[in-house]
Amino acid sequence: MNHQIKTKIPEGWELKTIKEIANVVMGQSPSSVLINENGVGVPFLQGNAEFGASYPQPQKWITKPLKVSTQDSILISVRAPVGELNKSNTMYCIGRGLASINYNIGSDYGWYQTFLIKRHLDRVSQGSTFLAVSKGDIENSLITLPKLPEERLKIADILKNVDLSIEKTEQLIKKYRSIKQGLMQDLFRYGIDENGQIRSEKTHKFKDSPLGRIPKEWEVDTLGNRQITKLVTDGSHFSPTEIENSGYLIATVENMAPNQLDLESCKNISESDYLNLERNNCKPNKGDVLFSKDGTIGRVLVFGYENKNIVLLSSIAIIRTDKNKLLPTFLAHFLKSFLLDKQLLLLTSGSALRRIVLRDINNIKVLLPSIKEQEKMVKSLDSIDNLIRNEITNKNKQFSIKLGLMQDLLTGKVRVNHLLN
Repeated sequence: MNHQIKTKIPEGWELKTIKEIANVVMGQSPSSVLINENGVGVPFLQGNAEFGASYPQPQKWITKPLKVSTQDSILISVRAPVGELNKSNTMYCIGRGLASINYNIGSDYGWYQTFLIKRHLDRVSQGSTFLAVSKGDIENSLITLPKLPEERLKIADILKNVDLSIEKTEQLIKKYRSIKQGLMQDLFRYGIDENGQIRSEKTHKFKDSPLGRIPKEWEVDTLGNRQITKLVTDGSHFSPTEIENSGYLIATVENMAPNQLDLESCKNISESDYLNLERNNCKPNKGDVLFSKDGTIGRVLVFGYENKNIVLLSSIAIIRTDKNKLLPTFLAHFLKSFLLDKQLLLLTSGSALRRIVLRDINNIKVLLPSIKEQEKMVKSLDSIDNLIRNEITNKNKQFSIKLGLMQDLLTGKVRVNHLLN
């Protein structure tokens, strides 16, 4: 028995299986000799690897398609990860990792309803050896829907307006990030003069340096110089045993959120292990710059907690600056810039980078404007970062609103009849 729908069916609504309101086509893998990357034939999708934000971005084409999704149908991944969705904006040949659902109740309404069956399909796939779902699993999924096409259209329109708002916010975030990239290029090449303006070689004196042309007032030094850093070290090279609710934490790269360590996701360890690691400089102080050196390279944040019982694993380096020479916030921005990217490529001779050692970090060259100019540069970059963070928060709120609306509108809990006129 299918237990997807547990709510009472509202008046004027009905309970249907996908099979009753849609045509489901399962993908099939064609012969590789028919596939090309030259744009000849019908675009081919093997699975969800080519899925975009809403529409696929095909990389391959096929001259003799076997199974196809038509325009305005919905593409759903049927193998791990099960339930990923995209819209079919043209005809696609689909491989065995995908299925196509072509609704006869309106493609927009069907699109949103398909999101509600994702959880059901995920549960079904857990009982499969290869985390997959069958055609029957999809066709037997249940949804509720209004009998009136007008009500379905109104529900879809409301949700599409929320999606449009989210899309506009995403575009704004993308715009601010692009502005920030340009700002970083200017600031770390030219800086800000005494009048608060970006310098130019036409109006100011510059000099050659290991990091390229820089204002004559600036210097370049390495993080290993103890005149600008007091400590460059890393965390523990062994992982202590986890102990529940001890109140003593240990963090790794996975616990580095965009702006701060996520303490709630850190493991708890024993007090004795914590004290031992604290004595071995594995504990960050407020204002230390944390830099990921293993796995995901180059995550950066300034540690902002005081009086927290937390130590680090060796995947995170601790950089403690002399704040009279190098502001932690300035260094954090620098370590996210194009000037660090170039150095990391040189350190590894262009090879795939999975880890760097403390020697490499000590050899990283950094710019040294005056503290006053560092403060100005940080203020400019923090300003655009705040705009980006605010829009990300706004987007998350919009997404939460959308999820709530979907639960209310697509189950009939909240009706839109009064809006139909």
